[in-house]
Amino acid sequence: MVFHMKTTLNIADPVMKRLKEEAARRGTTMSQLVEAGLRRVLYETESPDQTTPELPPLPSWNGGRELVDIANRDSLYKVMEAE
Repeated sequence: MVFHMKTTLNIADPVMKRLKEEAARRGTTMSQLVEAGLRRVLYETESPDQTTPELPPLPSWNGGRELVDIANRDSLYKVMEAE
């Protein structure tokens, strides 16, 4: 079983902009890209004299599609009131 923890990180604006661009370019999420980077850094820290081992694949799931355009306030309120 895979557990996920939500957290808040402070990321400088230029880095966040680059992260968004890179995630879009790779067709992945920012979370997946950040996690992959952290895994890489953590593995390098454990064995700095060795090459970075092959990382296990990141977990993925089908979250479905969005139910409402959150930029459309009326549509958003309708969905929120329905539940």
